[in-house]
Order: sequence, then C-alpha cells, then structure tokens
Amino acid sequence: MGRGAEEGRVTTYEEHTKLTDLSATADAVRRAVESVIEGKPEVVRLSMTVLLAGGHLLLEDVPGVGKTMLAKALAKSIDCSVQRIQFTPDLLPSDITGVSVYDQQRKEFEFKPGAVFAQIVIGDEINRASPKTQSALLEAMEERQVTADGSTYGLPSPFMVIATQNPVEMEGTYPLPEAQRDRFMARVSMGYPSPEAELRMLESHGGISPLDALRPAAHADDIVKLIETAREVHVSDAVRRYAVDLTTATRNHPELRLGASPRATLHLLRAAKAAAALAGRGFVLPDDVQHLAVPVLAHRLLPSAQAQLNRHTTEQFVTDILRRISVPDPYAAQRLRGF
Repeated sequence: MGRGAEEGRVTTYEEHTKLTDLSATADAVRRAVESVIEGKPEVVRLSMTVLLAGGHLLLEDVPGVGKTMLAKALAKSIDCSVQRIQFTPDLLPSDITGVSVYDQQRKEFEFKPGAVFAQIVIGDEINRASPKTQSALLEAMEERQVTADGSTYGLPSPFMVIATQNPVEMEGTYPLPEAQRDRFMARVSMGYPSPEAELRMLESHGGISPLDALRPAAHADDIVKLIETAREVHVSDAVRRYAVDLTTATRNHPELRLGASPRATLHLLRAAKAAAALAGRGFVLPDDVQHLAVPVLAHRLLPSAQAQLNRHTTEQFVTDILRRISVPDPYAAQRLRGF
C-alpha cells in the first residue's frame, strides 16, 4: 500500500493485485521471447514496454542480427492473429490495407481486408517499399482503423505494428518520412550478440528453430487488460513537467532542425507508465522517463546539416539533453509512504 502524489491518492488492494498479475503475465511472455532471442534482455524488455504501452516498435539494424526473429517471437508468444508483410519496391498500398472487389452475383463491391487486419502486424524491411506504400500504415497505426472507398473499418485489439528496417545507407532503401517515424513509439537497435550469446545461439538454432517450439504465454484478452492496467499508473505533475522539459529542449536545440512532437511527449509518458507497471510500481519515477528517452525520442529528431557533417547522432543529442535538464526528486514529487 502507498500514497501517491499531490492528490493524496492511495494505492488500493485491487490496483496492487492488477500490477502483480501484470508482472506475472509479462514475465511469462518475456521468458518465452528470451528462449528464442539470446543475450538481448534489454531489447526484449523494451519490446514488452512498447506492447503494454499500446505502441508500435521499430527495429533497426544491419541484416542478420535477429530483427525479424524478435518480431516473430514476440508475436508468437501471444495467442493472437499475426500477419507478416514483406516490404518490397513493387508492394502496393492496397496490399496492406485491402481492396474492394466487385461481386458479380450481388452486383456490388465487397471489401477484402489486407494484411494490416491482424492484432500483430510484422512489417519486414519496411524501408524497402516506396514512401507511398509506407504511408498506407499511417492511419492504421494512429487511429486503429482503415478507410477505403469512403468506408471506415476498425482494427482488432490489441493492435501493434513491429517493423524492421535496414540502415538507410544500404542499397535499395527509402528513408521513412518524418510522419511515419513519429508513429513508432520506440526504435531499438539489436546490435551484434556477445561471443557467449552467439555460441548459445549456434547450439539452440543449429537444429530445429526454437521459434517452432515456442508456445503462447498469454492470450490477446490478457494483453488488452494489461494495457488498461498500465494506463492507470500514476504520473505526478513533477514527472510530467520533466517529460515536457526534455521534449521542449529538443525543439530549441541549435543542432536539431526538427525536435520531438507533442505525440512524442505522450508516447514517452505512456512508455514510462508501462515500464513502471512492469517493475510492479503504481507510479512513474523520473528514472523511467530517463531510461526511455533515447529509444522514444531519438528516431524522431532531424539533425542540422552541420551536425551531420560533424557525425553527431540524435542519440548523442538526447543524452546531452538528459545531462542538462534537472531531474525532479522522485520522493519530493511523489511523497511516497509505505511503498
């Protein structure tokens, strides 16, 4: 039991039970994913955070480091509908959203849903398709619906897009437009595994793929409830102000020509709530915001031409801003008692 922030909010037994159930279910899903993905606990945890925050995840790295494997493992660890889209230069927007087909017998057009009508949508190598095709996901990702031929069709719940992309310097890739990147709650790079993790991977993946043996650790209805529980996590005014100060600093940074949007601030707080819930807490600490600032904010920023010439990355800018912005005292902000 404990007391929250200024409002004197008390954590009830029901809320404590919900958080306990959330942690148990999330741990089961995490263990299932880690049985496939070797040596990347932080990447798996961030994926779980985005899932419980109701967001979308962008996996970026060179080929062969397990981006698609992570997306498939996360999707398979949840008993829900899954669709995989292989993005190619000749992929059409209608291949993603669906198309209206004329029914000769009924004398009318009938909408045939596309691959986006699934609870987990895996977009493989999303930046190999043209910007026109990439933009077909915009409405689906933000509003959880698809509009075609004047009609609107709702998407199932939960709904999550897990997209992989190769670095834009690679041949045959198209950089994601700013509006598309802003829809993704977080971006994470897999990175190369450690030698020990790579040895374990050779042993476990040498015969039958562990993905084939993976069984769902949760149902779709469980995830919907967990998302609702994560949204109920308390955020004090001091932590809200801290998140706004961070995003405002990106907009005023002299070496950034595009800062974080208000949607980025909202995503940062939603992700922080999910991270707090995964830790079994009913309140957000400034540490939660700090740990998520780089994966949530960096991919939305555009450096100036001079910054690009100096080879400064957006991750470096976010890290610098984190050092400069004063951090609120979590205990002064929360006035915690009994946690």
